[in-house]
Amino acid sequence: MLKCQLFSRVVPTICQRSHFLIKPPSTRLLCNCRSIRQCHPTMSAPKRQKSSKDVPYELIYWPGIPGRGEHVRLALEEAGAVYTDTAQTENGIDQVTAQIDENNVGDDLNPPPFAPPILRHGDLLISQTSNILLYLGPRLGLVPSADDEEHPDALYKVNALALTALDGLSNEVHDCHHPIASGLYYEDQKEEAKRKSKDFVQNRLPKFLGYFERVLQGKASGEGPWLYGGQLTYADLVLFQCLDGTKFAFRKAVTAVEKSGKYAHVFALYSAIKERPKIKEYLASKRRQDYSMGIYRYYEELDFGPEGRD
Repeated sequence: MLKCQLFSRVVPTICQRSHFLIKPPSTRLLCNCRSIRQCHPTMSAPKRQKSSKDVPYELIYWPGIPGRGEHVRLALEEAGAVYTDTAQTENGIDQVTAQIDENNVGDDLNPPPFAPPILRHGDLLISQTSNILLYLGPRLGLVPSADDEEHPDALYKVNALALTALDGLSNEVHDCHHPIASGLYYEDQKEEAKRKSKDFVQNRLPKFLGYFERVLQGKASGEGPWLYGGQLTYADLVLFQCLDGTKFAFRKAVTAVEKSGKYAHVFALYSAIKERPKIKEYLASKRRQDYSMGIYRYYEELDFGPEGRD
């Protein structure tokens, strides 16, 4: 594991995908991202951890950027849930660094998390964006009910949609500015980043938007602008946030594909999310943090349109 290195009198920049971004006394920004995918072998059922629904949720995430924690925030905000957020509390970053410290071995019930976002709910402590949403979805009413006979096993279908959005419109967007190695400076891989970004705009972006357009046109989507079952789910919120960040990073490309009309259902979903009362209030509040140097970054030299830079 990479150890966080804190420079005195320097505010650290943060990377959402896994670890710390350190900003040494230089204008260059170093990304220490690591993409982790874990396989979980079949195990005997553990003792169930019980958490009171009356206990507030605790989101443990870096301050200063929306990051992957934003997917969790949107779910909590839409549901009107009571929660705390270390990004909004004094010295909240200390809670984050304590959780990912190399000396943290967890507690009697929970293994140590690898990286934020982290959710604490009573005695339960879990990490990984999609895993947290898998836990929250049924509790917040952001998936069809388990006893909904018209939408059997809905949770897993919703989760697949969320994972797809995270793969194509979050992970791949991040890799556009760090295509060679996450441990290198952006300036050390700028030419490769240009090639990666141009390919993303011309090939990968329309591929993923096209997929979600097909999902929204399918019968399983149901009535209304939503991805599954005719109701808002956390997959819709994930797609909204991914598209919003991609619009920030690739302004020319997203403007062009929206004007093309090829993905009308996708952008209708995006607009519908923005107009939901609780989401609209949240987006206008100071709790909504600005994009900066996280997953979604703006570099003018990477802002390709579908036909190139012009």
